[in-house]
Order: sequence, then structure tokens, then C-alpha cells
Amino acid sequence: MNETLQVIKNRRSTRKFKPEQIKEEELEAILEAGIYAPSAHNDQPWNFTVIQNKELMEELNVESKEKCKDFPDELIRKMANNERFNIFYGAPTVIIVSGRDNAIMPQVDCAAATENMLLAAESLDIGGCWNGFVSFLFNSEKGDEYKEKLNIPRGYTPYYGVALGYKKVRVFNAPARKGNVVQYIK
Repeated sequence: MNETLQVIKNRRSTRKFKPEQIKEEELEAILEAGIYAPSAHNDQPWNFTVIQNKELMEELNVESKEKCKDFPDELIRKMANNERFNIFYGAPTVIIVSGRDNAIMPQVDCAAATENMLLAAESLDIGGCWNGFVSFLFNSEKGDEYKEKLNIPRGYTPYYGVALGYKKVRVFNAPARKGNVVQYIK
């Protein structure tokens, strides 16, 4: 099978990471993959904030969970109220993916960049997990404070986090795929 297709099929969300930091050249390759994502009108409206400071990641974890303690969705609410739950799963690196507000489709473009980074990480045998939980913090009354704290440029909205690190556990079996999702018109 083609190597790219194999990476796509092998990628799983990693939720248990080794404590050691990923290598700088690996991080740069992952970021470059994000930069090379497709975007509407080739606008490239993304901004990547790399966090490797444990205290700051823990602060983001606590503050994000605080914003969801009364969330309407039961699963999100349970996670937010679980003191042992860490939204970044103990990853040593987190990338916050933000999009320029005046772009045509910034959230879609940032999603493409996020997936490119996750596939690049998998190709390097680095675990990754797409994180939307942190967006609850950025969409709260403390959002602007944290955008400033993280040097996110004005006019950008943080959409996702990407937790990255060496895999502590390997998951091989993919969940069953839903059927009847393709229609052919010839």
C-alpha cells in the first residue's frame, strides 16, 4: 500500500504520552506540514502558537475545564469536573491553531492545517491528539486575556489545540467505519 495512505489509516488519537520533549527538527517538520495545508483562495490564514511550558499548559487545562463545569453536554461536563482529566493528556508540546478572522473560511483552513500536522506527526511516529476543549477558554470572558498571554495576533481566533509527544501506548485497531457514505453518479 502507498505510504501516505498507510499513514492515514494508521493515525489514531494518542492520549498517553511519554514525558520527554519531541525533537526540534520533528516539531519544525510538523509545523511545516501545517503551513503547507490547502486553504480557500490560498489565503493561508493560520497562526500556530507552540507551547512547551508545563505550567502554562496546566493553567490552560484548569481554566478550560473551569469554563465547562456547567456545560450542557454531559460528556464535556463530566470531563470538566474530573480533577484527574488533563485536556492535553500530559503531552509535552501543544500547538494552538488560530485563524485570521477576515479570511474566507478560517476554521476550515485551520482544520486542514491541523490534520496535516497530525498526519505528519504520525509519519514521524509521534503521537498527536486534536483538541477542541481549549477553545471553550478562548470563547469565554477570559479569551482575550489568554490570546494576549499567548501572543496570538489581533484579529485571529484560536480554534484548536494539537497535543504532541512520543507515544506511551500504541493503538492499532481502527474503529469500524460507517457504511453507506459514498454515492457514485456516473
